[in-house]
Amino acid sequence: MANKNKFLTEITPAYTFKGDSIILGAPKLDGQVLTDTFIRVPLKTLNRHGLIAGATGTGKTKTLQIIIEQLSAKGIPSLVMDIKGDLSGVAVPGDVNPKIEERHQLIGLPFSAAGSPVEFLSLSNDSGSRLRATVTEFGPILFSKILELNDTQAGVVSLIFKFCDDNSLPLLDLKDVKKALNYISNEGKNAIQAEYGAISSVSVGTILRKIIELEQQGADLFFGERSFDVDDLIRMDEEGRGYISILRVTDIQDKPKLFSTFMLQLLAEIYSIFPEEGDMEQPKLVIFIDEAHLIFNEASRALLNQIETIIKLIRSKGVGIFFVTQNPTDVPDAVLSQLGLKIQHALRAFTAKDRKAIKLTAENYPLTEYYAVDQLLTELGIGESIIAALDEKGVPTPLVHCFLRAPQSRMDVLAQGEINQILQRSRIRAKYDEVINRESAHEILSGKIESAQSDEIQKKLQEQQESSGPPVSRGRLEKSTFEKVLDSQVTKQIGRTLASSLTRGLLGVLGLKSTASRSTSKKTSWW
Repeated sequence: MANKNKFLTEITPAYTFKGDSIILGAPKLDGQVLTDTFIRVPLKTLNRHGLIAGATGTGKTKTLQIIIEQLSAKGIPSLVMDIKGDLSGVAVPGDVNPKIEERHQLIGLPFSAAGSPVEFLSLSNDSGSRLRATVTEFGPILFSKILELNDTQAGVVSLIFKFCDDNSLPLLDLKDVKKALNYISNEGKNAIQAEYGAISSVSVGTILRKIIELEQQGADLFFGERSFDVDDLIRMDEEGRGYISILRVTDIQDKPKLFSTFMLQLLAEIYSIFPEEGDMEQPKLVIFIDEAHLIFNEASRALLNQIETIIKLIRSKGVGIFFVTQNPTDVPDAVLSQLGLKIQHALRAFTAKDRKAIKLTAENYPLTEYYAVDQLLTELGIGESIIAALDEKGVPTPLVHCFLRAPQSRMDVLAQGEINQILQRSRIRAKYDEVINRESAHEILSGKIESAQSDEIQKKLQEQQESSGPPVSRGRLEKSTFEKVLDSQVTKQIGRTLASSLTRGLLGVLGLKSTASRSTSKKTSWW
């Protein structure tokens, strides 16, 4: 291999670092795995974000599993969106088999099975600690962006937040917002206009419809208390390993707005609470967003702008964000340009559109004399990828074809019984499973509305009594129409006839004859 020495001369120093790092695998050139060096990623640059891309079945999830278990072992917690439900196996040691042993022999790296500390989280009724947040914590701007409101409608939302803040009305869940909208449109309309200005009923109706749409995607389960504390994402176990928080969102594909809502709130909360850290030797937290195309395909312009802004700023908080998706083109260019580590698995070239996408993907990677990148992208085997990273100084490393190590944990889904055992050991589950329903805007405004309605009824009764004139004398009350009908001669005659008919019918059933029948019988015989 004529260029092997030259290749190793460039690759070895580029992927060797003074600070701590994680090992992803070994380089591969011309179909041969080179055991002379490892492909490492420095922990110091993992807050510069990253991308894991590739077609279905090419090994993206296993690569994600490798990274989060290596981070955990280094004391770095992570948060993972588990949309397909196949990441739970990271909690227990994997099984050793001949294929894994052969792979690690080629890499020159001993294999040892190991599990990682795991915390299961949930946005819905799936098994796991429930994640919630109050409407107040979102604030009017973020809440308006979620609902995709225009400036006028967003102004109404800001007014509601201001009104509730001024009157000590906590906005905890969506019921509180709907009740506040109902109040300012009806019973409290005059008071609101006097203090805050007129409000369009059309805008209020639009906001209500948007909230109902959000509720239909399960957001009513997300908004409320107890609010999730983002500090619980950066916990360590007794051995100093970082917790892997697995957010189980297997049903999120049908609820893109709920996912977008969660992502916006979580990133905003982390950014506002975590202190500025500058350049750290290793990140405080790494977030992995699996099936990221679900976010970007369904995201509003406001969400895209928010993610782009957060990506640029959150690095200084010691937080890295990784997107896991099928094709790099799924990620907007403004976000893609911010990603320091790129791990690309195989792409499929079935159509002309696929070939065009592959060519575009190849152009996003550094130029190299050792690989025809567009061709290599279609030839990568399972457990192989091309990698481009940043060194400790933030300089891009040379592109390399990497033969990846195997995950140390189980490469399969845990049984429900195993998940339940992990949940029973959780130190935070009891805290977040408690549903707090304290008095908020819904209850307080409901009381005001009922009081206002009661006062209105009393007022109308009083006005009606005053307009009806003096009361009628108690000595002789005028008969009602119904009483007049009962007292009429015609009514009395009809009553006697009905009573006689009923009596005859009843006696006939008993086998007896009425007095009238017997009298009629005598008259008939006389004739």
